[in-house]
Amino acid sequence: MIQRRLIALGAILALAACARPTPIQEGSGEFVGRATLAQRAAEIRRAGAGLGWVMQDQGPGLMRGTLNIRSHQAVVEIPYDTRRFSIRYVTSTNLDYTGSTIHRNYNNWVRNLQNAIVVQSGAQG
Repeated sequence: MIQRRLIALGAILALAACARPTPIQEGSGEFVGRATLAQRAAEIRRAGAGLGWVMQDQGPGLMRGTLNIRSHQAVVEIPYDTRRFSIRYVTSTNLDYTGSTIHRNYNNWVRNLQNAIVVQSGAQG
């Protein structure tokens, strides 16, 4: 009986830790190699699409990414030039954003997008 209660308590604590908001992080990185601004935009679109992000051009040097997972939505803007890019929070739904903290999955999604953009920029052909 005590063992069941300890297991239940452990499960509750694990769930609480997963839901704990963390400080919001912005991503940034440098592209690999040389490319035009149009090529960089294509790399960002491919990287995002591969992770489920919907990417929309907002003009030269600016992309908007939207990720929908179940009832959660994250929207970021990605300013970029031919050498570097940033990923900045715009808005979210059901991610417990407080102005400085957010659901910890958001930071993982941004980190994954950041890494995918760098990898895409190094892919030739």
